[in-house]
Amino acid sequence: MRKNIVAGNWKMNLSIAEASNLVETIIDAAPALRENHVVVFCTPFTHLQTIAKIIDSKGHSQFALGAQNCNDQIAGAFTGEISVNMLKEMGVTYVIIGHSERRQLFGESSDFLKKKVDTLIAANMQILFCCGEPLEIRNAGEQNQYVQKQLSDSLFHLDAAQMKNHITIAYEPIWAIGTGVTASTQQAQDMHAHIRHVLSETYDSQLAADISILYGGSCNAQNAEDLFANEDVDGGLIGGAALKSETFLPIISAMH
Repeated sequence: MRKNIVAGNWKMNLSIAEASNLVETIIDAAPALRENHVVVFCTPFTHLQTIAKIIDSKGHSQFALGAQNCNDQIAGAFTGEISVNMLKEMGVTYVIIGHSERRQLFGESSDFLKKKVDTLIAANMQILFCCGEPLEIRNAGEQNQYVQKQLSDSLFHLDAAQMKNHITIAYEPIWAIGTGVTASTQQAQDMHAHIRHVLSETYDSQLAADISILYGGSCNAQNAEDLFANEDVDGGLIGGAALKSETFLPIISAMH
């Protein structure tokens, strides 16, 4: 059975005190999680050590610590960057890569993301790999090909075991990130089903069935239940709604 995952991507938000209170509140108030449920807190780098201690103190194995990015190199003269070994040392198990903001604002290419994938897998980390199309691609009806190329360019050099053991895909339509616009449940299901079909064609149907695919475009407390009810939607990569317990807890509860 594949995992249902809700990951909160805090981006550049919250003080350490605010973050600590948020995580403690969520862990204490969260509903009973099934064996295949995982909740990931993807915090700013400065918060990781503090949040790791809180998660450890609560003793809940289904709550995990995530980072929002990392460099493709293990060490070196890369001012301002963070390596995978630094993240592991602080208890990080999940890392987001390929987020549209990293691609657009910081010019991260598919080839650079491919290198990050290899570095993270070598370090035995879990990868939340983001993909998704901008509005002009959606309007042109070319979203399927666009997303497939993102996956192919950065992931499909991996063998089946590496894909199954390390990769979670997060589909984030760029036109629905931070805009308040959400893909319809049908649009979300259609793209998730397409991604699963591409995985099946590239690898096999069993691997396609095993990989979790999350929705990452303005998912909130009001629409999570409907989105997660889709056959191929296995949870969400949550932005703004992950910053408050009253909006994040209902999303956790919506996992099936």
